[in-house]
Amino acid sequence: MKATMKLLFALSLIPVSASCQTENNTVMQQANTNQNTSMLDDIHAVSPALEGYTKDRLFGDLWRRPDLSPRDRSIVTLAALIARNQTVQMTYYLNLALDNGVKPSEISEIITHLAFYSGWENAMSAVVSAKAVFRKRGIGPDQLPAAQVDLLPLNEDSEKQRATSVEQNFGTVAPGVVQYTTDVLFRDLWLRPGLAPRDRSLVTVSALIASGQVAQVGYHLNRAMDNGLTQKQASEVLTQLAFHAGWPNVFSALPVVKEVFEKRAK
Repeated sequence: MKATMKLLFALSLIPVSASCQTENNTVMQQANTNQNTSMLDDIHAVSPALEGYTKDRLFGDLWRRPDLSPRDRSIVTLAALIARNQTVQMTYYLNLALDNGVKPSEISEIITHLAFYSGWENAMSAVVSAKAVFRKRGIGPDQLPAAQVDLLPLNEDSEKQRATSVEQNFGTVAPGVVQYTTDVLFRDLWLRPGLAPRDRSLVTVSALIASGQVAQVGYHLNRAMDNGLTQKQASEVLTQLAFHAGWPNVFSALPVVKEVFEKRAK
């Protein structure tokens, strides 16, 4: 869908050889280490206490907790930054995500996905940061998903149930929204293969919680767990977001998450 996927073209770069890319990745990993050191120096100049929490709790503890992989933590954190349009540290966490095993194609799809769930302008801000990171790492268009792809199979029964419910509740209120929700989101965007359904759900849940949009957390958390996210992983997503999106946003989501856990346990 051309109108849907224009974001991908903004990430197009000149391709480079595999050996050059490996060298670039090594250089960028060292650059990210240097950036981390510089960031801590900046924090120390303003708040030694915050520097201590950043070193000991954020990087020294949170990112090493075992129930969510570093790759998943990077996905959650990027989703939170994009959803909140927080670009100051976007470059650092994009590089960290790549170092932690998130593929360039997956980052491209995360940005595209969040254009719909966090707004086009937030995605455009992320495009600027990602384009610079991709260029420095020698990531070319051959590593990014095409605009037109073969979509994943659609669960017709599940989609019919969702579409019917939305149509009955909101069809006369905002028919345009209902139509786009079906045609663009659930029959197109959600079926793009560049991001696994479990990871696409992880991105969505993280963005919703990070932006305080708890009304749809229940639906999307259930979808995430249907797609393979475990309860332990979901719980750890909340812990990660407490640091990167703030305690109030997480506590606002806790009652909804608790209800989902309890209902699925029955």
